[in-house]
Amino acid sequence: MKKNHFGNRAFLALIFLFLYAPIFVLIVFSFNATKSRTVWGGFSLQWYGRLFQDSAILSALQTTLLVSVLASLIAMLAGTAAAIGFAAMKRRSRHMLMSINNIPLTNADIVTGVSLSLLFMLAFAVFSTAQSWVNATFGTSLSFHWDKGFGTMLIAHVTFDIPYVILSVMPRLRQLDPHIYEAAQDLGARGFYAFRKVILPDLMPGIVNGVIIAFTMSVDDFVISYFTAGNKVSTLAMEVYSMARRRISPEINAISTLLFVSVLALLVIVNLRQARQDSAARHQKATLTPKQ
Repeated sequence: MKKNHFGNRAFLALIFLFLYAPIFVLIVFSFNATKSRTVWGGFSLQWYGRLFQDSAILSALQTTLLVSVLASLIAMLAGTAAAIGFAAMKRRSRHMLMSINNIPLTNADIVTGVSLSLLFMLAFAVFSTAQSWVNATFGTSLSFHWDKGFGTMLIAHVTFDIPYVILSVMPRLRQLDPHIYEAAQDLGARGFYAFRKVILPDLMPGIVNGVIIAFTMSVDDFVISYFTAGNKVSTLAMEVYSMARRRISPEINAISTLLFVSVLALLVIVNLRQARQDSAARHQKATLTPKQ
């Protein structure tokens, strides 16, 4: 058993080494004083300094944060409302809709990106045709022109963020007493007040976890943003890709390190929150369970 235990740990260590050794090398060479990617020239923060002096990167960072914040907040509202609606449905309908909700999670990003891009192009074509018909019929001179940009990218991010919020809120809904809302109304609380004071506090941990996961997915996304952003805006991941196509600069190591650390920190926060919630739920269950 000791040999098997040691072998399992060694195998697990090799897996983590295989997964994270390239990232570790990237992080180390982001502090390299020279441009060499193979020779260590001393510790330096010059590439981080140059990174925050690059106007294109700063603009892409601003776009990334704005899209991620807006998408996660919109997904929070839509996903929470959808989860509450799912919980109120019958079991067969809820199971079917939850299966549909899981499709974006398992679907390839490139399929989602291309399909959303085609959808936006079709919508623009229909809008242009309708506008031409209105001008020809009523003699107006409407000249609105829509194209892919920040708005389409925001819609795409909301689309793939909503399922994560739903999956985070649904477990909290299953733990609620199904009659607690009616009990609050019986005590005099009106509809929205009962929801805000009784239901929402219990759902808040799941909502916060969903928002953090949605924000992480938006910050980390490249493929879907690439197909839906057009030529007017660029996210941080898209800017890194364009920099890598032109030349391999140590600035790429620096920005990749910051992205990795940010995403890792958010995932650690989510896992710690989930662990605390599970521990609190087990403690509450043990407290409420009568002793034999």
